[in-house]
Amino acid sequence: MRNIKIIFNALRSLSFTKIMKLLRLIIAHPLFSILGFYATVRSFSLAQKHFPKSHATNGEGNAFRHALWNCLILMYCCKISSPQKALDYCRKMTDLHEELFPNKPLETKMDLHNNQVGMDYFMELLPGVHRQFFETSFFVKGLIEKTKTAKVLKSLEDDFKGDLVYLK
Repeated sequence: MRNIKIIFNALRSLSFTKIMKLLRLIIAHPLFSILGFYATVRSFSLAQKHFPKSHATNGEGNAFRHALWNCLILMYCCKISSPQKALDYCRKMTDLHEELFPNKPLETKMDLHNNQVGMDYFMELLPGVHRQFFETSFFVKGLIEKTKTAKVLKSLEDDFKGDLVYLK
């Protein structure tokens, strides 16, 4: 319940222009948007469980949450559509999130990078499991392992392809 309250408080802070951008995405993809919202709530909940001290900061838990969020969006959307359509929507949704709730440039780079790691991780696992049988547990353990080897992002030029990143 607390996670839903956080999300609704964030939505209340949006300007009219930003609300219109969000509505365009929701109207174009209503089912994906419902599943994306559910993935958002689940990722907050799981990040709170596994990384209670750092999921709401720019630490390792935040890196885990962003990657998991993308995996969950893809998992849920792949159950009703093709992996490519799910991937396209996931990128639109998570990129829009960064636009609607802007951060400092290094934080934005970190979030977008970790989103990409999550998308890549899902797509890497996809050939080995029928998309209808994916479960959340498939991602959590692997992403926790990736979190253990996460790198510290210090500048906009840093490139840690495939690794989760966080700020100190």
